[in-house]
Amino acid sequence: MRPSTSPAPESVPDGGYERLAHELVASGDAAGFQALQKGTWPDRGAVLAIIDRLHRVLIAETLPVLIPGESPERRVERELAEIESQLATQIRLALDFPARLVESREHDEHALDSDSRRIARELVGTLPWLRERVFEDARAAWRGDPSCHHPIEALYAFPGVFAITRHRVAHILYGLDVPLLPRLVAEDAHQRTGIDIHPGAQIGHEFFIDHGTGVVIGETAIVGNHVTLYQGVTLGARNFPVDASGRLVKGIPRHPIVEDDVTIYASATVLGRVTVGRGSIIGGNVWLTHDVPPFSRVSQAEPLQTGFEHGAGI
Repeated sequence: MRPSTSPAPESVPDGGYERLAHELVASGDAAGFQALQKGTWPDRGAVLAIIDRLHRVLIAETLPVLIPGESPERRVERELAEIESQLATQIRLALDFPARLVESREHDEHALDSDSRRIARELVGTLPWLRERVFEDARAAWRGDPSCHHPIEALYAFPGVFAITRHRVAHILYGLDVPLLPRLVAEDAHQRTGIDIHPGAQIGHEFFIDHGTGVVIGETAIVGNHVTLYQGVTLGARNFPVDASGRLVKGIPRHPIVEDDVTIYASATVLGRVTVGRGSIIGGNVWLTHDVPPFSRVSQAEPLQTGFEHGAGI
């Protein structure tokens, strides 16, 4: 007989939710989750709605006209002001997270308010830069995919362009030391596209993920300019060191460095702090755990060839 994976259902009498409410709130005392009961947390739905608006502003031409006769610039100006204000509110709640983990730590309300407004302003201030990166990534998709007929098609429809755009937003938040929100943005993109990019990963210009599903890029990965990845590619860690108490050591460089002009074909796996040299091609289904010199070709049939003419097929 199989063990039950669900509790036996209990009937709840009319108006009898007091006990359930108490149990749900009290369960926050579980080991590791005590901080849940301290203060208000960021609203997941609100955060993702704000990021959706921010993403849309990057392609400001698509914004609807809400006030007849209003100029496009004024429309965008109003949108940016609302995004910044709403984002600051959610950042403020996220910044309070570390303080809730330390009982003796006092909350500096004024500093948290000031920092949240500053971070929201800095993120909004990057939007012209982000717009240029989005256009570069869309052009890279158009150049790299013969089925794409125009960069705007990639901009509108390609999951890889969507995922890298969200990653660039998450990476900015990550670099500004905002807790929780970068991973929230990244995992939403992962859910939508099947592309899993940690907010800490550093990714250069004109990045193209073709098809996308199953791509994984780890926290400390560094990806250069003009890099193309196909579906199922993993840039992962080879092992996970632990400290004397058996806990994972976090934050150490453990993912690959992929230099400029590299192509990695479908389902290839590159593990550890290895370097894939500039201009190299890594074939499909390759398992790679060692450095690759510049302008190399690695495939299952031909483990390593160097000095080939860049652009040659696998």
